[in-house]
Amino acid sequence: MSEATVIALGFFDGVHLGHGALLRKTAEHARELGVTPAAFTFDRSPKEFVTGVPVPLLTSAAERAEIIREYYGIGTVFVEPFDRAMMTMPWEDFITELLVKKYRAVHLVAGHDFRFGYKNQGDPEKLREKCRALGLGCDIIPKVELDGVTVSSTYIRSLIEAGEVERAARFLGHPHRMSGTVRHGEGIGRKRLFPTANLVPDAHIIVPKRGVYATRAHLPDGTQRVGVTNVGVRPTVSEANRVTVETYLAGFDGDLYGQELRLEFCAYLRPEKKFPSARELHDRIAENIREAASLVSLTTYDEKTDK
Repeated sequence: MSEATVIALGFFDGVHLGHGALLRKTAEHARELGVTPAAFTFDRSPKEFVTGVPVPLLTSAAERAEIIREYYGIGTVFVEPFDRAMMTMPWEDFITELLVKKYRAVHLVAGHDFRFGYKNQGDPEKLREKCRALGLGCDIIPKVELDGVTVSSTYIRSLIEAGEVERAARFLGHPHRMSGTVRHGEGIGRKRLFPTANLVPDAHIIVPKRGVYATRAHLPDGTQRVGVTNVGVRPTVSEANRVTVETYLAGFDGDLYGQELRLEFCAYLRPEKKFPSARELHDRIAENIREAASLVSLTTYDEKTDK
């Protein structure tokens, strides 16, 4: 790599408003210095690698990079593998060998709680001091609060798990999203109800609380559709008792099997329930489609920064 960079440091799960403060500062300094703005993240949860305990996340590494590019105009995202070598890397080497030598950093931006290096021995103060010694610029961004609550990935995960997707969107600065490959379901929807696209979410990604949601679907051809997404076990039509994520796409009558679909969760409509008959379920879904069309069409997210 030959271009000098200003790098925002963090795991960036969800890419929320707190992360946004880092990313905006990074883009600002890069413009001032005439260098490339970049973000640095890991391919997996460091906590999960160290402890061996699964850590459900809001976004995959690819989704984090996509949101950073889409909402903050930072096209360069370094995704490093978090492995044993990374886990045992001294904090000084993390700065000098990785960020400076490999990624040509001339300025670093981190959050108030950023920890790095072997046993998390690196902290914001050490980062600031090392940057000063090396002649690098450094910004430590204070915590960001909304409604008196510190914006954090942990808090937003709790909102998603509770189905509070509208509040989560406020803290994220954009709708919570889920991407996956469309697979064939049992064919029940197409035969008896409405045709649906069944998603296979990443095993490490949080699935929202069971229920029915108004969603915005991004199709592989770049078009968007209003969606009604059911997260649950479909008790009226199936006895499999397996949680699925299936979406009816308003006005769509194609085949998305094997393709990638992205959903943005805009509003929680109702809990999942068992209806007395498929006919009553059909009527409720039709009602949900009308409700979703209204909600999604009226929902706008203007948190994107100028690019």
